[in-house]
Amino acid sequence: MPPILEGRDCMGCAKTGSGKTAAFVLPVVQKLSEDPYGIFCLVLTPTRELAYQIAEQFRVLGKPLGLKDCIIVGGMDMVSQALELSKQPHVVVATPGRLADHIRSSDTFSMSRIQFLIMDEADRLLEQGCTDFTKDLETILGILPAKRQTLLFSATLTDTLHDLKNIAMNKPFFWESKSETRTVEELDQRYILTPEKVKDAYLVHLIQKFTDEHDDWSIIVFTNTCKDCQILTMMMREFNFPTISLHSRMKQKQRFANLAMFKASVYKLLIATDVASRGLDIPTVQVVINHNTPGLPKIYIHRVGRTARAGRNGVSITLVTQYDIHLVQSIEAQIQTKLKEYPVVEKEVLKILTQVNVTRRQCEIKLESTDFDEKKEIYKRKELILEGKDPDLEAKRKAELEKIRSHKKKFKLKIQESIDKQKRGQLKKKLMKRKQMKKAGKTTA
Repeated sequence: MPPILEGRDCMGCAKTGSGKTAAFVLPVVQKLSEDPYGIFCLVLTPTRELAYQIAEQFRVLGKPLGLKDCIIVGGMDMVSQALELSKQPHVVVATPGRLADHIRSSDTFSMSRIQFLIMDEADRLLEQGCTDFTKDLETILGILPAKRQTLLFSATLTDTLHDLKNIAMNKPFFWESKSETRTVEELDQRYILTPEKVKDAYLVHLIQKFTDEHDDWSIIVFTNTCKDCQILTMMMREFNFPTISLHSRMKQKQRFANLAMFKASVYKLLIATDVASRGLDIPTVQVVINHNTPGLPKIYIHRVGRTARAGRNGVSITLVTQYDIHLVQSIEAQIQTKLKEYPVVEKEVLKILTQVNVTRRQCEIKLESTDFDEKKEIYKRKELILEGKDPDLEAKRKAELEKIRSHKKKFKLKIQESIDKQKRGQLKKKLMKRKQMKKAGKTTA
């Protein structure tokens, strides 16, 4: 906090649940109290739910000053958001995509006097992966003043952030939580080795066990796809667990409503994709279950960071199949901790196996009848239209690229075959020569 108050740029990297939000909210509120005017601070974050949580922190800590905040995220009405921006709130908390849309489509607000640019979960914002924020960030940074304080915060330090630290012109203050482990000591990290086909039965058994033993505990189950998230939610409801889901294919109002009900302990079980893995702070969460082993160690760190926050205890259990052993090894290498096996009575799981598999299949059939996959295609088309692209033209391009790729693949295979043929021919000749030399040697002897 002191370096931020001194006016220095800052990069902070610390474990999940260690108070990074307060580390940037408090200095901003302090500076705002000295000179209140217009849009003073812009906070960028990768997920909509996290944007609302950060805005809530500003609201609570800035209440004595009469701090005005504005949340700009996708899935909400753009007109009402534009009106809020035109009122020049003190703090704007936004996801890059929607804010960039507002900048491109209107000029009713100005960010030329902003004092603070804060990127929370900066590694996620700056990485180039399945969700690439590069173009949106270029649009946003293009309208911000050069003279400002930039603060980057994250629980995981990536190569991109390392590079930024090294090339920064004004040598920003850099703070990293020095610890051998990348997760908190209060977190009990476990795994269960299970065949792929028995995984769901283990999940049901675990949830039943925790709900029987601790009726006040909340549980988050992370899975890798929206479809899987929906199926597991339907399945858990069939087993009479009060369950809600959170994934990117839900309407935004529904996402907020579900999260609010889970925070209020109306529902004790949340099935979610990685939209819930970053930054969310829910004190009642005692257990995190990874239905799939995360492909990247940093995803694992953020997922299990939803429990054992701010000094509290928590348990994380990862369901590991025969195909995931290498993923667990890379996670252990990154977090500098060995995952312990979670004891489970296998007989108890096998008792419910058939019932679980039948229920899952029924839920899959139900979901297919709701056109879930068709809605996915409609959603993709809508996204392309919003980006100013023709969906049909994009589909044709995709098909053409696939054709070119398959032709290249065939061509490479043909070349490889001819090379292999040549090598076999050369080997044959060598063997023939050796035989002839041996024969010649015998005859001379």
